[in-house]
Amino acid sequence: MSDVIVVGAGVVGAACAYYAARAGLDVTVVDRGPVAGGTTGAGEGNVLVSDKEPGPELDLALLSNRLWRELDRSVGGFEFEAKGGLVVAETADVRLQLADLAAKQGIQHENVPAHALRDLEPHLADGLAGGVLYPQDAQVQPMLAAARLLRHSAGGRGGRLPGGGAVRLRLGVTVTGLLRSGERVSGVRTDQGDLPGGAVVNAAGTWGGRIAALAGVDLPVQPRRGFILVTEPLGEPLIRHKVYTAAYVTNVASDSADLETSAVIEGTPAGTVLIGASRERVGFDRTTSPPVLARLAAQAVALFPVLRDVRVIRSYCGFRPYCPDHLPVIGADPRAPGLYHACGHEGAGIGLAPATGHLLAQLIQGHRPDLDPHPFRPDRFQAEESR
Repeated sequence: MSDVIVVGAGVVGAACAYYAARAGLDVTVVDRGPVAGGTTGAGEGNVLVSDKEPGPELDLALLSNRLWRELDRSVGGFEFEAKGGLVVAETADVRLQLADLAAKQGIQHENVPAHALRDLEPHLADGLAGGVLYPQDAQVQPMLAAARLLRHSAGGRGGRLPGGGAVRLRLGVTVTGLLRSGERVSGVRTDQGDLPGGAVVNAAGTWGGRIAALAGVDLPVQPRRGFILVTEPLGEPLIRHKVYTAAYVTNVASDSADLETSAVIEGTPAGTVLIGASRERVGFDRTTSPPVLARLAAQAVALFPVLRDVRVIRSYCGFRPYCPDHLPVIGADPRAPGLYHACGHEGAGIGLAPATGHLLAQLIQGHRPDLDPHPFRPDRFQAEESR
């Protein structure tokens, strides 16, 4: 019997397993697919503070940013790049709005006048009104990050972390139900047998609502589809930072189910350029949309004209786990004792993964968490509906 069963082997589930094992707990991670086979494998690897409004999510992002840097030193091997983020404005009014947001956030930033933009990004288009540089923004390779956290928390070749815990990985195993001991959730039922556990963590990402439903509780997590374009590897780096337009911040906070796109451009250590971002709620439809891809390409060329002659070699799509209030669901579910949630992060799951795992490990042990988990409580939607 494990102390903790984690459902989901994406980066959030991997972080939950890592921090629980580091705290001395024995953990089993269950996933119906491979490591990072869902949303994590379709992500850009954003570790952002720049796109967060002041409040609980920004606090969570700042904690996670620090933890990612610690993980880079202690675990490593997942292409952590402390490249910084540059948010650009196309008009003077938008530049003032960006500066106002940065001041309210109260985090490290530098207002960049229009004439200084090309000192940071030499290939930016003409006519931009300025921007804001966020030095704390970073990037990881998300699939490597999940795999490295799981391997490290398993002690490499079956060893244990210094805290005494260990992680076992069960892939290709589908959770079909939850075990109960009285009213308490006490493990998972799978298509390959029962797995008892002292606690169950729902880190199933976009499918988090379905796992919650197995316990008879409602969690309104919905898929929000996004596409990414990948260019051919370039001989020399063209883009130094993560660069995006102010529209990205607006789209992240939007409740619309309709298609929204904004230019988000960044390079990778492999020499490719990643181009996003689109958002739309179309269920789990994976159909490639050429008009969306064309719009993303056009926006990228408008921001970086040098990309006009660069070939796109592939595209991929994924589903962000969207919650109506744009906050993740983190913590114990009072409606189903023994069940904890770590899902609903929308497009910020990779960036927020370490803080989520860290807080959950503290909560499972009954310790006082480093951040107040109340804004992320699983039953908050029920409270809203009852008003």
